[in-house]
Amino acid sequence: MRLLPPAALGLVVLAGVTALSAGGAPDARDLAGAYSVRARPNGTVRAFDVTAAPADVTFPDGRRLHVWAYNGTVPGPTLRVRLGDTVRVRFTNHLPQPTTIHWHGVRVPNAMDGVPGVTQPAIQPGETFTYEFTPKDAGTFWFHPHLRSSEQIERGLFGVLVVEDAAPRPYSREVVWVLDDWLLGRDGEIFPQFNTRHDLMHDGRWGNVITVNGSTSERLDVAPGERVRLRLVNVANGRVFQLGLGGLDARVIAVDGLYTARPLDPGAFEIAPGNRLDLDVTIPPDAAGRRYTVVNRFRSPDTPLVSVAVAGPRVTTPRFAPPAAAVPAWADRAAVAPRLTLRLNARAGGPFGIAWTINDVAFDHDAAMGAMDHGAAEHDGMTAADRLPLGTWSRLRFVNESYRLHPMHIHGLFFKLLARNGVPVDEPFFRDTVLVHAQETVDVGTVPLDPGRWMVHCHILEHAESGMMTLVDVR
Repeated sequence: MRLLPPAALGLVVLAGVTALSAGGAPDARDLAGAYSVRARPNGTVRAFDVTAAPADVTFPDGRRLHVWAYNGTVPGPTLRVRLGDTVRVRFTNHLPQPTTIHWHGVRVPNAMDGVPGVTQPAIQPGETFTYEFTPKDAGTFWFHPHLRSSEQIERGLFGVLVVEDAAPRPYSREVVWVLDDWLLGRDGEIFPQFNTRHDLMHDGRWGNVITVNGSTSERLDVAPGERVRLRLVNVANGRVFQLGLGGLDARVIAVDGLYTARPLDPGAFEIAPGNRLDLDVTIPPDAAGRRYTVVNRFRSPDTPLVSVAVAGPRVTTPRFAPPAAAVPAWADRAAVAPRLTLRLNARAGGPFGIAWTINDVAFDHDAAMGAMDHGAAEHDGMTAADRLPLGTWSRLRFVNESYRLHPMHIHGLFFKLLARNGVPVDEPFFRDTVLVHAQETVDVGTVPLDPGRWMVHCHILEHAESGMMTLVDVR
């Protein structure tokens, strides 16, 4: 049996393990009212068939593209379940290359996380794999490949997983907006070169066509008085969105799937790749005939995204308070030193000529998959110093030594922003992805509740593909 040394995978070495007490995880009490410690299956199994395959699709605006798609559509299917339901997805790969599915933001058993070479072998062309898990959290999540992601997601492989509350609030309706961009060539097809030097030297692959739900002219028709739960998902390889809502009465009620402590103004949110926002939108009862234009304002002139048209007879506005989470401030831990510091930078070299690194190490995707293919045990050769303590509070620090953006995503846990450049921040919500700006230092706090080896990586997919990934071992 060949054992791969942790450094070859870019494995982060962590010190200071605190074992769980016989009564459970003491710091998990901080999370009471914020999110669940464990899944609570209700006995219902929701079964889905998902197939990844090449397809030709026609978007709502008439644009026709050759893509890779889940179940023949882009965006892929929206899988909808209730909290407590068990999700069973029979996944079949009909692509010309291996793939997996990662359930972004969902706290799944480690074996269901979809990371090739770490949690499962890659799913080869023609093979089928069944993912099964019971989500611990209600919220807006998404699913996508975690192998050659910069190509496979760009070609169209992404879908949405909505986990409804056990007793959903009585909104007039729910709407999902999948935010994306596409880099198209002169022939109108997806530009076929991936991980180019230009993309790697900059903030990843930014497209020349922006879409919402696959359309460049998405329109939402609403009635006066409606109250809409709007679920936003950014599936782009690199583009960041910051919404201008054109006067809509909207408040953020959830970030990255979890409810906020109170409704928030959406205008200041940078929706980086991987981020999700849930908005509570109320249409004024006297707004018949009005039109709102939702635009993207991030680092560019306002770019129209969606037209919201109000028409028809007035309806009764549902009256209720959205759910609110009890989010700990953790201000009393401001002086605690980071358990882990992750330095983000780049160097020349690697298969693409530029390697993005964490603590000067570029993750070796081929070595990771090769180790699993040859039967290397997941934890062989690892010691207590390689672990992030389960159930214990930890401070993690991202230090961006580069001049590029890095939306850092951690699998298997949620975290809370503590500081930017040493200035304390008390966000009233948890995240699974945080945008780290050029030359910026970001501190986050977390209490990991799920054991396993979990990925930490930049969600600019070109940066991740060229090495900006590592692993933490939670136990």
